[in-house]
Parts: sequence; C-alpha cells; structure tokens
Amino acid sequence: MGIVGQRFVITGAAEGMGAATARLAARKGAKVCVADINVEAGEAVAESIRRAGGESWFIRCDVTDDRQLVELVEGAASYMGGIDVLHNNAGVIDSMFGDKAAISVETYDRAVWDRVIAVNLTAPMFAAKAAVPYLKKSANPSIINAASTASFVASPSTLAYGSSKGGVALLTKNLAVELAPCGIRVNSYCPGVIDTALVERYRRSVPNPDELVRNFTSSHLVPRLGNPDEVAELVCFLAGDECRFVNGVNWLIDGGMLAWRATRDVIGM
Repeated sequence: MGIVGQRFVITGAAEGMGAATARLAARKGAKVCVADINVEAGEAVAESIRRAGGESWFIRCDVTDDRQLVELVEGAASYMGGIDVLHNNAGVIDSMFGDKAAISVETYDRAVWDRVIAVNLTAPMFAAKAAVPYLKKSANPSIINAASTASFVASPSTLAYGSSKGGVALLTKNLAVELAPCGIRVNSYCPGVIDTALVERYRRSVPNPDELVRNFTSSHLVPRLGNPDEVAELVCFLAGDECRFVNGVNWLIDGGMLAWRATRDVIGM
C-alpha cells in the first residue's frame, strides 16, 4: 500500500515543498528523481536522500524548455526503470523579478508575465505531454500539479501568479478528462501560505514584511503558516494506492483560508 516502490519525478525539488516531497516520498519507500534548475541545491537534496538510505537522482531541468522536459523524463525513466508519478511542483511568483513586476497593471512588464505563465502553467502541460508515454506503462500512474488558493481567489501584486494558478486548476481537470482512458489520474494540491524559501523571498520584497506575515496568518483558521512537510504528506497520499478513486480534484491544504471571507483592510481599503 502507499507509495512503496513508486517512481517519482519532482520538478522544482531543490527547495520548499518539492524538496520536502522528495525526502518524504523516499522515506516512504519511493524512488525519486529530483529536478531543478539549481544544480547545487538539487544535488544536495538527492544526496541527502541517498545518505538516509533512499534512492534518488538529480537531473538539471529548465521546465520552460520542452527539450529539457523530454530529456528529464527519459533520464528519470532510465535511472528508475519507469515513471509512476509526475509531480509538477516548480513555480515562481511575480515579486521574484523585482521592480520589473510592478504591482500596477498599467506598468506591468510583459517579460515577467511571460516567465511566470511559462513556469507555472505551460510547463506542467508539456511535462505531462513528455511523461504520458511512460506513465501509461505504470500500474498506478498519476500527475500531481501545484495549484494554489490563488487558483480560486485574488490577492494583491500577483497578477501573473494568480492567473497561472487559476489555469493550473482547470488544466488539472482537463488533463484528468483527457488521460482517464489511459488510467492516468491527475490531481492538484492548493496550498495556503506555506513557510518556504519562495514565501520568504516574497516577504523580503515588500515594505513591511511583518505586517505581510500577520495578514497571511490572519486569513488561516489554523493561525500559522503551513509547513512544507504537511504538503508533502498530501502529495504522497494523492499518489498512493489509497487514492485510486480520486481524480480531477483540486485539493485545498490552506489552514481554512478559503472557508471564510477576509476583510478589505488586507488591501488597504
């Protein structure tokens, strides 16, 4: 039961939720291919898994390059003897690109928009395209996408991020429909604010970081930031035998964030 013996490909696995999922999946008995554009950090994750007795490999991959996506799944299948789970975790947010990602729609930089959409939305589609021939050979194949609470509600200063994650939610459902005849399940997880390096970079980009964190946690009915290991548990659950009847679902893991309505003071109104 569970994910023992399953073979995971995880993009954006050098840190945050991707790294947490890689380590947890390995502890639960899976083989893991760590993929990321950050070679040093990605290699470190794979090495930490091997030191703990797990099986892991690192492959450098820029998920916006279709050729590299094909090479990723080919390499992963060669290392692991096949692929059972594609975890499309890689993601970026507008504020990672500094002043170019101006908060106003009137001054928004086209290059930033294109990059965020390419990483967050286009890459999962074409990673799926590359992986499907291998997933078809699996006894329990699935694709698990990184959606977000931003798939459903808007937040300030996240024009491209929110739009991309809204797309991921529908991409998940459309892929589930398209791939159902192949027996491939497609689901997503939708985190609230998780305590990752990405969130920390976002926090450092704003004028009042402490106020931002208070706003984040005030919208969670569980009054704290989420932990990457909690998301990793959900990803492994969705990949496991226990979820063979779960398909086309955008699964919230948000501390109750979307269970209620916040107030306008969050955006200064």
